[in-house]
Amino acid sequence: MKLVVQRVTEGSVTVDGEITGAIGKGYVVLLGVGSEDSEETAKRLADKLVKLRIFSDADGKTNLSLKDMDGEVLVISQFTLYADCKKNRPSFCHAGDPALAERLYEVFMEQLRPQVKRVAHGVFGAEMQVRLCNDGPFTILLEA
Repeated sequence: MKLVVQRVTEGSVTVDGEITGAIGKGYVVLLGVGSEDSEETAKRLADKLVKLRIFSDADGKTNLSLKDMDGEVLVISQFTLYADCKKNRPSFCHAGDPALAERLYEVFMEQLRPQVKRVAHGVFGAEMQVRLCNDGPFTILLEA
């Protein structure tokens, strides 16, 4: 599983002209599921995300977690994180099967919900437009 975590002041996702999810301060997470991933992987990375300390404290040091900040999370499924670009046309042979990916996407969000203020999301498998204001900018790649 791969997560691109962007610390944001706000974020939203639109499908067919309608906003399906929006957050204020927190994380926009692009989530890719690999063929070898499991529910345990999804739960472990969700817990890691909540504990990740990348918000600034009163001294300007990155000491605060999402929970400390009462932050929100916008989760977007993103199979293209598994692109193999050795050739000019990307291959996605390492991405998880869509049924597996959708199940683990849901497990990931269910693990987050009791731990954070709000979990918003896109529509699995849909064409989406994602808007965000990256704070910092601060972007991290987490992998299982």
